[in-house]
Amino acid sequence: MPGPEIQLPIWDTHVTVLTVRDVRAGQGALLQRPSAACVRTAIPCAGVGLYLIYPTQSQKPSFTTLATPPTIPSPIRDHGTTTTASAAPAPTTDVFPLLLKEKTQTKRLAYADRAYSESYNSERSSINRLERSGSYSPTATLTSKAEKLTFSSDSESWPDQTVNDAREVPVLKRSNTTREKSTPKSPQATEKSPVGGSKRWGYGWGIGKKDKEKEREKEMAQDLSRQNTQSTRPPLYQSPQRSNSQRTQTSESINYINPLPPHMQAMQRSGDPSRSNTFRSQNSGNSNNTASSSRQRRPQLYPSDSASTLVGSAYERKVNDVDSFKGRPDTGERLEALRELMKKDTLDYYVIPTEDAHGSEYVGISDKRREWISAFTGSAGVAIVSKSSAYLVTDSRYWIQARTELDSNWNLIEAAGHGSPKDWVEWLVDRAKDSRIGIDARMIAHDKATGLNAQLQAKGSKLIYPPQNLVDLIWRDKPSRSKAPIFRQSTRYAGEGTEKKLAKVRRWIAEQSPSVPSYSKTEPKPAQRQVATLLSNLSSIAYLLNLRGNDIPFNPVFHSYLFISADQTILFIEAAKVPEEIDTYLQSLNVERREYNDLWSFLRRKEWGEGKIIIAPSTSYAISLMLTSFRYTVLPSYVEEMKAVKNEVELDGLKNAYMKDGAAWVRWQAWLEAKMSQGYDITEYEAAWRFTEFRREQDGYRGLAYGNISGSGPNAALPHYEPRKNSARMIDRDTPYLNDSGGQYVDGTCDTTRTVHFGRPSNEQCEAFTRVLQGHIAIDSAIFPENTTGKQLDVLARRALWKDGLNYNHGTGHGVGSYLNVHEGPHGFGIDVPLKPGNVITNEPGFYLEGKWGVRIESALIVRRVQTKGNFNGDIWLGFERLTCVPIQTKMVKDSMLSKDEKQWLKEHNKACYEALEPLIREDKRALKWLKRESERGIGLAPALAGGMSIDWD
Repeated sequence: MPGPEIQLPIWDTHVTVLTVRDVRAGQGALLQRPSAACVRTAIPCAGVGLYLIYPTQSQKPSFTTLATPPTIPSPIRDHGTTTTASAAPAPTTDVFPLLLKEKTQTKRLAYADRAYSESYNSERSSINRLERSGSYSPTATLTSKAEKLTFSSDSESWPDQTVNDAREVPVLKRSNTTREKSTPKSPQATEKSPVGGSKRWGYGWGIGKKDKEKEREKEMAQDLSRQNTQSTRPPLYQSPQRSNSQRTQTSESINYINPLPPHMQAMQRSGDPSRSNTFRSQNSGNSNNTASSSRQRRPQLYPSDSASTLVGSAYERKVNDVDSFKGRPDTGERLEALRELMKKDTLDYYVIPTEDAHGSEYVGISDKRREWISAFTGSAGVAIVSKSSAYLVTDSRYWIQARTELDSNWNLIEAAGHGSPKDWVEWLVDRAKDSRIGIDARMIAHDKATGLNAQLQAKGSKLIYPPQNLVDLIWRDKPSRSKAPIFRQSTRYAGEGTEKKLAKVRRWIAEQSPSVPSYSKTEPKPAQRQVATLLSNLSSIAYLLNLRGNDIPFNPVFHSYLFISADQTILFIEAAKVPEEIDTYLQSLNVERREYNDLWSFLRRKEWGEGKIIIAPSTSYAISLMLTSFRYTVLPSYVEEMKAVKNEVELDGLKNAYMKDGAAWVRWQAWLEAKMSQGYDITEYEAAWRFTEFRREQDGYRGLAYGNISGSGPNAALPHYEPRKNSARMIDRDTPYLNDSGGQYVDGTCDTTRTVHFGRPSNEQCEAFTRVLQGHIAIDSAIFPENTTGKQLDVLARRALWKDGLNYNHGTGHGVGSYLNVHEGPHGFGIDVPLKPGNVITNEPGFYLEGKWGVRIESALIVRRVQTKGNFNGDIWLGFERLTCVPIQTKMVKDSMLSKDEKQWLKEHNKACYEALEPLIREDKRALKWLKRESERGIGLAPALAGGMSIDWD
């Protein structure tokens, strides 16, 4: 259709409000008629040379173009359902109808301004991403107090409706708050028919004569004058102020508030160009209007913006989650600077691990050295720089991401692949010969360093430990270490006080045998006895002291070391991180506090006296070097074993946390499906972000357990894909949508994955999903004897996939903390550690078709003792109790592939979710309806009917 770009709602015979914007004047005219007048009535539109034809119920609307369209410098954006006609050459005098598709038109509910884009669309730098204001951070680990959140969409009524009913556009009545334009009436006003149509021109579908064309133009100008006299312009938009989450009814007007925080309001008033593309005024043409100028400017609502359904702190967090990373940096200069430092120490290679000095899987922004040097943002991988090349070694979870993020200076080494080295150690040993390999001794674990040294010596090579980290020397704008204050974790949630935990550790130290040769017959000397232990694992220290912190995103831990002997406990931590009340708490426990960096002088002086210190294999090699082999003994961490076996209070807390997280999941899934069924386009980022907001409303919420994994289409095939605001793709209706996310609650840490489909899945997708589900059920239903390891059970999850020649390259499951790290050891599927009652472990098989789609189903399980019929060898049998309470969509399940027991498991699981969650979501009618449907829904898709038609269970 020729003419300027126009935005229209989806047409329905019930629509009563239509907005047509004047693209040249930068303003719009509100055309409103009662629904009873859905007849063919010509109504002029302000200044665009167009008029709209209201149809009868059996006809479609149309436009008539009367003037040459103006040049449009940029696309027009508005919220709601849109139908767009782009600018075209000057039209003829013909009248063309506006053609609408029979199916629901696409609507946008996303926050993704495409005015600029990143040079690659995988990940923005997490160094930049995580350095943001805590007040508005959607990933903050700690929330000091509960926030009042409001979703405008949650205050809408959600009656039973068909797809066509979902097209209704809510009517927003506005009061007469702007100044009217007074235009004198023309004495030659066109006579109107009783139904509102022009007697002279009928319905406007035919082509008139030249003199009639001139008269029609004159008539339009006259009608416009009368309309401006009798109506008002729409009020300036601001987010509505609501006193509660219930729907607010107003008859004539709505109260508005500015939803932006103060600094954003100042930017808005001053016209800051950095945000002008988001909050551009729609009323520039009305600057002389006194009533309008006294109000806040109306923020522009993009078709892809969801600001219209958010108010308050939720909206503030969204607009402040700025994607500052505009593209990957050129790492060439950084590598050259590093090589200059390598020359000073005559190094052939320099190794930059992901881990920090405490062996953490996830690290603070000040420890992201590998990410800074390589631009690779994944949570696993090792960078190795030689004199002429640079290499990144990572596992299969990140191969696709690494190919996208690494620039031409880097070579990707796909570890653990077919014909590839197992890890970076194997790759380096195979290449290094008569080489000097540099590494920061703090960033490599004791067991890994000793093993690597032994292998390198056979090749004439050795590890070199420069006194300073070489990356730190060239990283000029390196962020400082976190100073976030630590806080207590009450025994109400921990289940056991610190005094008892410290007593257990001291008893364990006393039970350890002295380090004496096997052939010795003499009494052990004082220097050979085990007298203390040194903890460097951050989650172990937090668990033992019942303290939590905010130094690492998503992980409530703090940088510190803890020394424990028979009569002394010393916490090495920065004083700025310890509030007065925590200092008093530590004193009550007889815990001495010293500065974080005082550890090294303490070890060098051997202040504890004679005897050996017990360290875990994961302790940094720098500590081993400082103690020397005569002063330490390496043993598995007893505190990690304590932490892995949850007491009943912790297990009850985890159950409660998973119930709350399940309620948030159901409310979010009901919202997402409702919006998708109404024809909205929603980005992966928007879906994940909205889920976070639903979680924020739960009691005891403290942040996300990890970055939201939200993927559709090819992104779902990336096991650790995290969408970004400006690069996320739309969730499509042809492939599965995968969401893997979890919340941190004061009573537990959650980790759940579900895969759903918003259209009609293909046979290939259904078969893969069913195989994954069968593996999930096999693990969940397993019964096994004591001393069975997770590695022995791993085959159960893969057996169904292996039947079809399918597999997945990540682990089947891992331990989960109690308001601690989401990944917790020492147990897990794929690990040779026996499972014990009280262990919490995830069950997450999957399948990923690279470049197309992926599926995964994950639930958390508690290891429990079970009674069996035979009870062979006594009470030694173990099984699982399911924590996760989220329904599994049955649409992609192939009924014919499941056994009778598997079908029964699926039905009972979904029914149990309804019974458990119904009391928590009873007030949310939309979520309750969705949950009830999922609990009763049949398995699989109904077969297609004659003519290609298909139906679903609902």
